[in-house]
Amino acid sequence: MNKKWEYYGSDNLKINEISNKFNISKLLAKVLVNREVVDDEQIKVFLSPTRNDFYDPFLMPDMEIAVNRIIKAIEKNEKVVIYGDYDVDGITSTTVLKKFLAERGLDVGYYIPNRLEEGYGLNKEAIKEIIDEKYTLMITVDCGISGIEEIEICNKLGIDTIITDHHEQLEELPKALAVIDAKRKDSTYPFRNLAGCGVVFKLIQAISIKLGLDDKEYLKYLDIVCVGTISDIVPLVDENRVIAKLGLMLVKQTKNIGLKTLIHESGYKKIDSNTISFGVAPRINACGRMGYQNEALKLFLTDNIEEARKITAELNRYNTQRQEKEKEIFKQAIEKLEKEDINNLSSIVLCGDNWHHGVIGIVASKISEKFFKPTILICFDGDEGKGSGRSLPGFDLHDALVKSSEYLEKYGGHEMAVGVSVKKDKYNDFKKKFEEIAISQDIKNFVQVLNIDGIITSKDISKETVKEIEKLEPFGEKNKTPIFVYKNLKIDSIRALSEGKHLKLILKDDNLLINAIGFNLGYLSEEYTIGDKIDVAGELEINNFGHQEIVQINIKDIMKSI
Repeated sequence: MNKKWEYYGSDNLKINEISNKFNISKLLAKVLVNREVVDDEQIKVFLSPTRNDFYDPFLMPDMEIAVNRIIKAIEKNEKVVIYGDYDVDGITSTTVLKKFLAERGLDVGYYIPNRLEEGYGLNKEAIKEIIDEKYTLMITVDCGISGIEEIEICNKLGIDTIITDHHEQLEELPKALAVIDAKRKDSTYPFRNLAGCGVVFKLIQAISIKLGLDDKEYLKYLDIVCVGTISDIVPLVDENRVIAKLGLMLVKQTKNIGLKTLIHESGYKKIDSNTISFGVAPRINACGRMGYQNEALKLFLTDNIEEARKITAELNRYNTQRQEKEKEIFKQAIEKLEKEDINNLSSIVLCGDNWHHGVIGIVASKISEKFFKPTILICFDGDEGKGSGRSLPGFDLHDALVKSSEYLEKYGGHEMAVGVSVKKDKYNDFKKKFEEIAISQDIKNFVQVLNIDGIITSKDISKETVKEIEKLEPFGEKNKTPIFVYKNLKIDSIRALSEGKHLKLILKDDNLLINAIGFNLGYLSEEYTIGDKIDVAGELEINNFGHQEIVQINIKDIMKSI
C-alpha cells in the first residue's frame, strides 16, 4: 500500500512567536500550529491543563434531574444498581461511580452483561433480573442510549432509570428519568466527544458540587477515568485532553491497588499513553472478550494486594487466550479473502461459523488496516450472527449501517467502530448493500495519508528533542504522535526481524549513524539494499536498550530519495 505524505503548511511567524512566548523549541511550536493550537489560552491548557479547565457539568442535558434523583437515593439509602459494559470504558465507568457512591454511604450493585451470551447494551433478561432484585434506581454507564424497549419495561415495572452514555442517539431517546449524553441532538454542552467514563466523571463532579464537597472527592478518580478515556480511542482534545493529561499524573502515583498491580505486571517501566493503550487496555478488554467481564471490575474494586495479583495473573492468561484466538481467526479470514477478488472490492464483509465473536473486532481492525477498506466480520451461531466493524477516516461506518438497517437485527457504535446483529438469511443482502454504499463513496480511491509534521535533520536526533515532544503527551486520537521526515539518508545496514515481520535499519547522515525500526514493515527489506538513499517518515523515540538510552526513528514509511 503506497502512502501519501501530506506536509502541514508552515506559518513561520506564528511558530517563532509561540516558540519565544512559551520558551519551547520551534519544532514543538510547529507541531502545536499543525494541531491548530495557536491561541495563548489554548496553548496553556494544552501544555499545562488544571482542574479549572473542566466545563460546568450542569450544562449537560438532564444533569440536574439525575443529580437530584441520585441524592434522593443516597438520603433514603435506596437499592441502586449500575448497568455497565464489558470493555475498558464500561469497567472504569462502573468502578468510578460505584466507589464514589460508596463513599457517600450508598453500597450499589452492578450488572455487566456477558459479551458472548448477551452482547452489548441493555437486554430484557438482564432488566427482569434487576427488577426481581427489587432495585428502585438503575444507572447505566457507557450504554443505554439505544435501549428504548428495555427502558420502557423499567417504566412499566416501576424502576427509575438514569442513562449516562456517549454513543450516538437514534431518532428517538429512551424515556428514562434522565438521559445524560453530550451527543444528544438537543445538547448544548461545549464538548461532545467524552468517553463513557468521562460522562460519569461529569456526573460525580455535578453531585460533588450539589453536595458542597471538596474538589478532591471527584478529582481523585481521574486516574481511572484517564484509563477509560485513552482506551476508548476518543479524540484526546479539549476536555478529554484535560482528563487524560491530569489523569496520567495520578496514574503514576495511583492508590488503586488493582491498577498499580496491572501496570507493574504488564512490564511497562514508563507510564504514558502507550502504557495504557498497549499494557493496560488489552488485558482489561481480554476479560470481556473471553467472557469474564466481572474479573476486570473486581481488580479495580479490590483493596487487597494478594487478590489484585491473583486477578492480574488471570487477566494475563485471558489476554494470551485472546491473542491465540485472534491469530486463528485472522488466518482464516485471509484465506477467505484469497478466494474473493479483493482488488475489485470497496469493502470487506466476511463471516465464519466458528469465530469467537469476542475478538473479531480486533481482527476486523487488522484487516481494515492491511487492505485499507472498511471491514465487518460476523460470527454465526446457527441462524444468529453477531459482528464487529472497523472503518477508515472519511467513511462513516455508523451511517452506512443506518442506510442498510433493513437487513440488520440490531446495530450501534460510531463512525469508526460498530457492532451488528444479522440473521443468516439476510447476510448476503447486507453484504451487497454495504458494498454498494462503499462504492458510492469511492472507497477504492481512498489513499492512506501520513500527516507529516515537519522535516528534521541531524541536530534533532537527540534525547532533548524527544523529551520536549513528550510535552504533547498523552497521544491518541486527534493528537497523534508527531511524524517527521528525515531526507537523504544512506542505508548502512538493513535486515528483517521476527521471521520477516519487522524491519531493522542503521541509517547514515555524513558521520552520524541513526537507529531505526519499522514494525510490520519487514517486507521492505526485499525492496531496499545497503547504499540506497532514502527519505524516512517516522516518530522520534528513545529505545531503552540494556542500560543505554538510544534515540531511534520508529518508521512509518520509506521512499527513495529524489
